[in-house]
Amino acid sequence: MTALPTPLLTVTAEEGRGWVRLRLTGDLDYDTSHELVVRAGDWLAVRPELRDLRLNCAELRLCDSMGVSALLQIHRDAAAEGVYLHVEDAPPFLERIMRITGIQHLFASQQDRHSAGEAAPSTEQRPSPSS
Repeated sequence: MTALPTPLLTVTAEEGRGWVRLRLTGDLDYDTSHELVVRAGDWLAVRPELRDLRLNCAELRLCDSMGVSALLQIHRDAAAEGVYLHVEDAPPFLERIMRITGIQHLFASQQDRHSAGEAAPSTEQRPSPSS
């Protein structure tokens, strides 16, 4: 009998000014969720100027209850640092899990904040005086 390899979670990082995007590939489950929490926490620790932490989930194949727990822990950790947590390109199964569990409102949507790399409008812009 041949043992099947355990699916792994691969986390790759891309960073820019004020943001980090973690691309998740594989399964977010009991065996891998701790790794994601640690990796996200590492970025929060080394980037005090971070405003947006983005989890790109386009290549995620599975998310179990421990994966949901990991997302919630990362949200708590990010919020404690004043960082927005975004879940980007969630597959339909993840959208459904977040909707059923009622946690989708915790994650800033792509519409809530500008895409990484785009400059956010300055809050100091004032309308030009009328002539």
